[in-house]
Parts: sequence; structure tokens; C-alpha cells
Amino acid sequence: MTDYLKRSWPSTLKSSTIVMRTEVVILQQPLPVCVPPNHEVTLRVQAKGTGALKYQWFDKQQTEVVGGTEPELTVSLQRSGNYVCRVSDLYCNYQFTEWVKVRILDEAGVSNTWRGEPHVVIHPKSQTIKPGETFTLKCTALGKPAPTYQWYRNGRILTEETKETLKVENAGAEVAGSYLCAVSNILEERWSEAAEIEIAPPDQLPTTTLMATDKVALLIGNLNYSHHPGLMAPTMDVHELANLLQQLDFRVVSLLDLTLEEMQAAIDKFLQLLDRGVYAVFYYAGHGYEHAGRNYLVAIDAPRPYRTENCVCVQRVMRSMQERKAQLNVILLDTCRKWYNQKGPPSEIKPLAPLGNTVYGYATSEDAEAFEVQDGGKSTGIFTKYLNKHVLQPERVTRVLEQVSEDLGKDPLVRGRQVVEIRHTLMEPRALTDPVRTSGHTMELRRRDAYWKQANVLPGRRTLRFHHSGVQVELNFSALFSNVLVVFGTVRNTSAMAQDCTLILESEPNLQDIFSASGRSEEMDSLFVSGGQTPDCTLRLCCLQRLQGSVVIRAKLHYTHAQTKERLTESREVDIDRPLISSCKLNQMKTVDRRQDARGHTLDHMSNIRWSQHHRPHHHQQQNHSRIGRPYTRKAENLLQSSAKSSSMSSNEPEENDENDENEFTM
Repeated sequence: MTDYLKRSWPSTLKSSTIVMRTEVVILQQPLPVCVPPNHEVTLRVQAKGTGALKYQWFDKQQTEVVGGTEPELTVSLQRSGNYVCRVSDLYCNYQFTEWVKVRILDEAGVSNTWRGEPHVVIHPKSQTIKPGETFTLKCTALGKPAPTYQWYRNGRILTEETKETLKVENAGAEVAGSYLCAVSNILEERWSEAAEIEIAPPDQLPTTTLMATDKVALLIGNLNYSHHPGLMAPTMDVHELANLLQQLDFRVVSLLDLTLEEMQAAIDKFLQLLDRGVYAVFYYAGHGYEHAGRNYLVAIDAPRPYRTENCVCVQRVMRSMQERKAQLNVILLDTCRKWYNQKGPPSEIKPLAPLGNTVYGYATSEDAEAFEVQDGGKSTGIFTKYLNKHVLQPERVTRVLEQVSEDLGKDPLVRGRQVVEIRHTLMEPRALTDPVRTSGHTMELRRRDAYWKQANVLPGRRTLRFHHSGVQVELNFSALFSNVLVVFGTVRNTSAMAQDCTLILESEPNLQDIFSASGRSEEMDSLFVSGGQTPDCTLRLCCLQRLQGSVVIRAKLHYTHAQTKERLTESREVDIDRPLISSCKLNQMKTVDRRQDARGHTLDHMSNIRWSQHHRPHHHQQQNHSRIGRPYTRKAENLLQSSAKSSSMSSNEPEENDENDENEFTM
């Protein structure tokens, strides 16, 4: 080692050296890399100082690298090495970079065209261990720069596990599941293969456990109807059930107030998430009815009188789910089943094929109504109230629904008026709590993950600086539903110039707040009130599925100038692109029924939507909700004016369409 190096080596390298203050500043540290043997890499440092700078690279023995006198050092190694660079000026000022490692992995190499994106060479291995034992998972990847690591269990991030090796001591049942590691650098993100960890009793072989390769759920709640009485309960019902299913590792998409076109597009997206081994849940809360042995879900733009082509046929949805070969299909309908055209055949549901994987949970029996009530100041469908009570139980799906039926049958508000009906073709005791095992299905998992993330992208935190007033405002974002975004605005930094600050948030385009009705807004506010700091302003952006482009959030700051005492306004804007479900562009998907298309039938659904007072609950609904505990029906009303009603009773029923082939859409 040279005398100069010995005199100037910092304390991190030689304890007896005193680090002197320097005017040399390192602007960019060299980045570590992980490459195969003999792969050429270049380390770079960027610095600033007075006059011309000199560079000298040293290896891990603190020996000068021959020729290493430039900001860039190119090496080609067979073994791993560490390097540091000393940057000095003509006035004996100097600064050392951080140590940088060139890691050499003698594993399966990469192609000649490799640019440095992560390349996983060691994948984690599946293991079966006994309770109390320690297990270790390892994931290693090449990369320029060296990649970072993030571990997941059952699709949920393990925030503390960011190293190549994940070690779990004293393992219990709670750590069982599917582990994946996300490997990323500035170029790309890659995923490891899945490793399955099973906990077996001591000295016993692991028993056979029913598992899913993934779990997905689509929840739809319709409440603001254009031509039918509005509802209250779907909002809270969908929100609470979504949270519970997420606890069971379901990928949940929850949507409110969908037109027919939007319902069909959302269902099409949902079907793309289904594959062999997947558990699928489809839940609907809103108006509905039964006709000719089939169940129909009423979109918010369904006209009066409605027809079957204006609604979603449940049996059509079920057949599509079965065609995707999902391992478990669960249909949960919190809606009325009043008959229309009661001369039709009795309801009979048959499996499309002997798959033995389907469960229907009806809130009520045939030709009966389903009710929503006020429960402790909260609106709820009485079926979903008890469903949410039992859905986390580690019981087979049919047993969970039996418990729901038993509880609902004891409820005095609906006894004798509403009875749960359960139908199924299950051949195995599958439960919504079954664990997820992705082994052997990695490609399908990545595809589903991409589809699911598309509907759940939240904008990141934004800080807006108001230059004239000197104030800073922080914007945070939360998803109440997959098509409802809440923007929180908080004044984080005030100045002596600005006093009595008031913040107002607006959006462009201006999106309708579907929860603005009396009583409904208070319920929604309760969803995001927490013990933390209260924001200064909130903005709800609803019906995101109708966005045609990006959203701009405008923050208006009203304040009093400290000196002039004038009341002033300053505005800032930020573009948040297409958040949540709007990125899926449901309004651009082709969802026209093939048979309707064959006969040239088209409907302009959006023209039926009128955002006005008619979207609020019908007057008798408001009266019902004012009396706590009194149930209100979810029957899809299809009334005509009394004059038309007296002249033609048959016109009050949905007209027949091309769905009168009784065998085509059986389950």
C-alpha cells in the first residue's frame, strides 16, 4: 500500500485514522452487481470538487488497482471482489466512496444479449416441516445493478423480509402457505417460482389438504337506480364482505352502481382470472327477480318495464365460470326472486357438466323477497349480515351457508317472510378458508396477478407546494371500492404569511358522489375515520369505470395574508392518471350478448342514467329506514302508470326474448 493511501485511509478502513473535512463530494456511488464468471462489468462514480479531480480504485486488500485512475472501472472476474474509489483534488482534499461488491455466481448463465435485468438462478424450494422447526428459503438472482428482494406469503407482502434468504424459526401453522420472492432492479421485476411450506405433525406424514391455486372474487352492489327504488344496504354489505374475503387471501374487486354494459364488462374481466384450481366467488346485492327458472340481476339503468335482455342472467354467468374449469364456484345473491310470467316452468338448475364444484347461496327462496334493514344505525341486507358473521369460519362452504340460514330463520324481523335457499353440486368439503398453493401454476398466477393489479392501482402520495403562500399540502389516496377512490388532503407545512388556511379538493372531470344522500354519506364517512390525524379535506371519486381519460385533482388553498389581511386563493393541480378500475377501461370492452347481436339489437344504456333526485331512495323506502329494524324489500319494481296498468296487465311483465330454450343456460 502506498504511503499516501496509508495516511489518508478513512476510519471505516483503519481505526487509527482521523477523517478530515473535505470539499470533495460524491454525487453518485458505484452500484453493486451480481454476474456470472468472466462477465465484464463497469463500476462508475460521479463526484464534484474544486479543480480537476483524481480517481484511484482499490480492491478489498486495500491495494491500488492498476490502471484504476478514472471515474469508471471495468473488470471481468472469476471470483467475487470488493472495490472502493478515492476521489481527491489538488489541495489534498479527498473522499472515499462506499465499498461496492462485484458478486460472481457460478450458476446457469445468461445470454449474450443480457442487459442486466434480474435473472433468477436459485429458486426457493417447497418443504414439509414439523411444528417448532426452523426452515429457510433462498432466492438468488443475477443483475446489473444487483437486484433487491421482497418476499410474499399467500400473495401478501412480508415487509421485513427483503433479503435473499428468508428464515423462520419455531414454525407454526400460521406460517404455512405459498412463498414467492419478487426480484427487481432499475430495469425490471421478476418473480421466483413458488415454494409451498406445509406444517406436518411430528412423526406423521402430512394429511391431504384441499387447496386452491388462487382465490378471486367479484362483488357488485347496485343502489342508485334510474327507474326503480334506490337501496341503502349494498354499500356497507359489499365493503364488509370484501374486507372479510381479503382476510381469506381472495383477490377482490368490489364495484358499486353498474350499468348493464359495465356489469357485463366487469364479469368478462372476472372470468379472465379463473383457471383450473381457482376458487371463485361472485356476489351481487341489489334488485333482482326470477323468470322462467332463471335469475336476473337488475342493472342501475334497466328501464321500466324491463326485459330479460336489460339484466344479467345468473345462469349465463355460472356457465361461463364452469367453462373456465375453476375448482370452486360460489354464487351469492342478496336479491329478490319474485316470479314474473309465473306460467313459466319451475326453477330447475342442473350442472353444465358433472364437475361437482358449484354452490348457490340465495338470500331468499323462489317467488319471495329479500329484505334490508337498519341494524345499529347501519343499513344491511339481512342475508349478508349473517353471511359476514360466518364467512371466516373454517367450514365447508355449504356448512357456512347452513349457519347463515339457521341464524336468519331465527331473526324476528323476517321470520316467515325470507328463507335462505342453498343449492350445490360439491363432491368435496371445500371451504373458503382453504389455503392457496401455487406450485405448478406460476405462469397462471402471474397472469392473474397482472389482471388483478390492473383494477387495484392506487396513486402514490403526492406533495403540493403552494409557492405564493409557502404552504405544503399532502394528498393521500384510499380505495373504498374498486371504483370509488377517496382523496385525503392535509395541510402539512404552514408559513408565517398564510393564516386561517382552508383546503378544497376538486376533480376534473367532476365525478358524481353517489353517497351524497342523507344518511348514506355518514355511513361512508365512518369507513375511513380512524384514530390517526384527521385530514383537512376529503374528496370521493365514484363510478371510476366511466372515466374516458386521466383524472386531475385540483387543490384550492384559501388563506388570509398575514400582512395585508386579504383573503387569497392559490391552486395547484396534479394528474393521477386512471386509478383503480378505470385502468381496465370497462366502458371500451365489447360485452354485447352474441344472440342479441345476431338479431341486431343494441341499447344505449348510458342514455338512461340521470343523476338527479330520482337516484335517491324512493319515498316509502326513506320512511322504512326511518323506523329502525323495519325491513325493506329488494324486489325489482316494474310498475307502470295506473292507467296503463289497468289497460294491460300483461305489459307489466318482462317480455319474452330469445332465452326460452330451457336447456341452454342450465348450471
